[in-house]
Amino acid sequence: VTENGSDLEDLHLYATPREQRFRRFASLEFEGQLYMTPYDFIQAVTSDEPKRKQEFYNAKTARENELNQILMETPPVWKGSSKLFRNLNEKGVISYTEYLFLLCILTKPHAGFRIAFNMFDTDGNEMVDKKEFLVLQEIFRKKNEKREKRGDEEKRAMLRLQLYGFHTPTNSVLKTEGEDLLPRSYWDTLRRSTSQALFSDLAERADDISSSLSDTTLLVHFFGKKGKAELNFEDFYRFMDNLQTEVLEIEFLSYSNGMNTISEEDFAHILLRYTNVENTSSYLENMRCSIPEEKGITFEEFRSFFQFLNNLEDFTIAMQMYNFASRSIGQDEFKRAVYVATGVKLSPHLVNTVFKIFDVDRDDQLSYKEFIGIMKDRLNRGFR
Repeated sequence: VTENGSDLEDLHLYATPREQRFRRFASLEFEGQLYMTPYDFIQAVTSDEPKRKQEFYNAKTARENELNQILMETPPVWKGSSKLFRNLNEKGVISYTEYLFLLCILTKPHAGFRIAFNMFDTDGNEMVDKKEFLVLQEIFRKKNEKREKRGDEEKRAMLRLQLYGFHTPTNSVLKTEGEDLLPRSYWDTLRRSTSQALFSDLAERADDISSSLSDTTLLVHFFGKKGKAELNFEDFYRFMDNLQTEVLEIEFLSYSNGMNTISEEDFAHILLRYTNVENTSSYLENMRCSIPEEKGITFEEFRSFFQFLNNLEDFTIAMQMYNFASRSIGQDEFKRAVYVATGVKLSPHLVNTVFKIFDVDRDDQLSYKEFIGIMKDRLNRGFR
């Protein structure tokens, strides 16, 4: 047992940072494949380390009847809420590719929800079925094959089994035109792959994938216990919006201590988490000096800021226009640029707080360097 555990621990050397994080937080194993519970997923996106002491090679092994019992707790999609993951807690299973999909959702603006749905809806009937959704598995797996580290083939095969539930031959790597122009994110991969002619091949593979994989909480939630239900856009949109809200509520409540607001300093702590900022104390000290009297940030202000953050790409274009004119940006210009680029209205107090955090030279102006780079890290929770 010790030797086997050591082998599994060595797999960490062959894993990408995202794979490593999934393996560290996943607490359930079924037929060699690792799964997260809804509780694990929430921990993975809101905490630096798992709260319970565990290692990826000590995940609890579930039997088929136990897995089926867990999935019986899954509500239908029309009963979804912004407390879905908290209510399910340990009563659910999330695969690695679903973990990547959920991370994509957390960083997307509401306008991108329709794009996501249309990418799955390959036959254009305004409904997504289980087969269409399972193409996600194949697309993400093929992207990961391109990123795999060379080395011990046996170890790499073991890692694929842990993450995808089946062995894959190394010569099955997806070949596309412009191989040197690989998309930078899983979202881009999904978007690009589903728009290519090769999609029909992936759709055919979905039948094989479906027969070889176990059901998960998302599959049962979206398509029912028999897998025959179909997902419409309204339910899909609601699920994505609820997930974003749930994660934000958890982060907010972890600092609010039952109050209706969090302090400006706590807001700064949350913003600076998962960024590459080495000396956060200077930002915090800068804010304390600039905002001596605490007013507090409400959840609506908190949520509006992260809605804006999910539109950061469009805002970046607006900011660059100011930079090209050799101008820094003041609070009024910042607020207007946010609204024009994203449609989100930020309160004057929230804008002032953001300026006090990131305006290190205290000239009441914000530059691209002071803000955008740091926020790109935060948006992707450390996985740019």
